[in-house]
Amino acid sequence: MKNNNLFEGVKSRRKKYILSLVVLWLIVLILFCLNMTIGEKNYSPLQVINTLTGHSSEGAYLINKLRLPRSLAAVFSGIAFGVAGNVFQTLLRNPLASPDIIGVSSGSTAAAVYCILFLNMNRSLVSVVAVIAGVLTSVLIYKIAYIHSFSANRLILVGIGTQALFTAFISWMIMSASEYDVPTAMRWMNGNLNGIVTDSLPLLIVVVISCLLAIICLRHQMVSLPLGDSYATILGIHVNLVRTVLIVLSVILIAFATAITGPIASIAFLSGPIAKRICGHNQANILSSALVGAILVLAGDFVGQHLLYTRFPVGVITGLLGGPYLIYVLVKQNKGGQL
Repeated sequence: MKNNNLFEGVKSRRKKYILSLVVLWLIVLILFCLNMTIGEKNYSPLQVINTLTGHSSEGAYLINKLRLPRSLAAVFSGIAFGVAGNVFQTLLRNPLASPDIIGVSSGSTAAAVYCILFLNMNRSLVSVVAVIAGVLTSVLIYKIAYIHSFSANRLILVGIGTQALFTAFISWMIMSASEYDVPTAMRWMNGNLNGIVTDSLPLLIVVVISCLLAIICLRHQMVSLPLGDSYATILGIHVNLVRTVLIVLSVILIAFATAITGPIASIAFLSGPIAKRICGHNQANILSSALVGAILVLAGDFVGQHLLYTRFPVGVITGLLGGPYLIYVLVKQNKGGQL
């Protein structure tokens, strides 16, 4: 009887998880369609489909060169931020262990701002430098945190310190730069989908899909690591190797997404907890975090572009969501509560 009840419970949770994924997919599709059809000039879904398939020339430039790259960048950057945030929070067993809070993305941001303000690089070169700087910063944080053995708390503290250091450096650069270049840097720092070009998307899509598949393959090990290194070792998991691989994959996701869209605030911070609320805490929630991330970016961009008195970058809208949740997490942790 107990085995039957256990089996039914597992089956019920599995159905809930699959149903949740289907609903999230539908929300992503609806938001993607809204971003493709609504703007200064509205098009019907049929017109958009005809244009994308080459059967209509009406609105071809607007749809193919502006809306499609913007929407695809929103989806894949959202997936990257969402999955990376979930991995960090799961491995470090801390809802505050988001890449944009513990400094992982700060190196990319600082390097990009320097290239924009002082080297006058174009967007493609800025993206390359941002990826390299993000990876190097993450390696530095991990090396400092890994003294004799891995410590999640040490990694978080080192990351927060690194974030503060780079934030101060960015502020100095903005104060020192020409006032004509500052708006461009500020737009990039706030997370912005404006100016996304088709040529920059193939590499982002390939990297996101590749890293996502690799992380999915390691989902069972990822769920076991938070139970403790000793328990994971008993299960035959090479703890240090798996943890390092997962962190490297997450850093690559963050670095490439940040290089293309800028550091879109709060997506990595919010996606994992929202996915767990929807799908439950017994899953790795990799796909659900990816879909929630895509939803947040698509919805934030739609609100920022069409529903307010003036247009705002997507990072401004998503940042407004992250602030109250951060306060909520801190209050809950202070009270010893569980999220």
